[in-house]
Amino acid sequence: MTVSYNNKKIYKTSLSKHKMKDVALVYMLAGLSSRFLGKPKGLVKIGPNNETLIEYSLNEAIPAGFTKIILIVSEKTIEQFKSLLGNDFKGVPIFYALQHFSQEQRDKPWGTADALCSAKQFLDCPFIICNGDDLYGQKSFKTLYEHLKNKGGNTTIGYKLKNHLPKEGEVNRGIFKIKNNKVESIKETFKISRQNLSEKSLDENTPCSSNIFAFQKEVVSLLEKELVKFKEENKENRTIECLLPEEIGKLIKKNKIELSLYPTDEICIGITNPEDEERVRNQLKNTTN
Repeated sequence: MTVSYNNKKIYKTSLSKHKMKDVALVYMLAGLSSRFLGKPKGLVKIGPNNETLIEYSLNEAIPAGFTKIILIVSEKTIEQFKSLLGNDFKGVPIFYALQHFSQEQRDKPWGTADALCSAKQFLDCPFIICNGDDLYGQKSFKTLYEHLKNKGGNTTIGYKLKNHLPKEGEVNRGIFKIKNNKVESIKETFKISRQNLSEKSLDENTPCSSNIFAFQKEVVSLLEKELVKFKEENKENRTIECLLPEEIGKLIKKNKIELSLYPTDEICIGITNPEDEERVRNQLKNTTN
C-alpha cells in the first residue's frame, strides 16, 4: 500500500493495529552523502560483527521498547535499505517514507525539518527522531523513550560541547540555551573550534544538539506549517535547507511547544567523511573488547 505526500508516493504498511501506547523510532537517511561520494552512510559496515551503521544503531535502540521503526529514505536508496532490513527488525515493523525534492528546482533535499514532515503519515504516536549517520548509545534512547512513556511532552539530549569538537579545525553546532531544564533557544553556531570558545560566549560544558529529539505527534503538524512558509519564502534558493533544530527553536520562541533537556556526558559517534569509517570501526571494536 502507498500513501501520498506532496503528490508523491510513500511506501506504507497498515497502521490500524498501532495504538497510542506505541512509541516510534525515526531515522533520517535521505541525505545525498555528497562528502561520502553518494554512498549511504547508514549502510557502511562499522560494527565488530560486520554490522552496518543502521543495524548497529537499531541494536542500541530496540531494547528500549520501540514498537515501530520509520526510515526516511530517498528514491535512490529505498531499495538498498529494504534489501538489508526488509519489513521488520527483530520483530519490530519497519515503515519506509520517501523524502522528495525536484531536481529541476533544487540541488539537494529541503533539510531535516522536511524529512520529518515527509513521514507524517506514519506518525500516529509519540516518537524519537535522530540522524541515520550517528550512534547515540543505549542510554540516550532509553532516556528519551522512558520520558515519552512516563512523562509525556517533548525532550532532547544535551551533549557537552567538549565531547563534540574536533582536535583541530572548526564545526557548526546547534547550541542550547537552558533555564530550569527547559530549552529557551536552539541557535546554529558556526565555525566553533577549541580555540575560539570564549569569543563565542561558549565553554566546554555548553550543551549542544546532536539532532536527537523525542516529540509528541502534534509537533509534526506545527512544523509542517513552518515548512510551507519556509519553502515559499526560499523557492528561488536551490541549496537552502529547513533545519529541524532551528525550526524547533522557532516554535519554542512562539510558545507553541516546550522542550525539556537531559544533559549527558556521553559521546555521540558520527560518520561524516570516508576517513571516519576506520576511526569509528576501531572505536566500536575497542568498546566491545
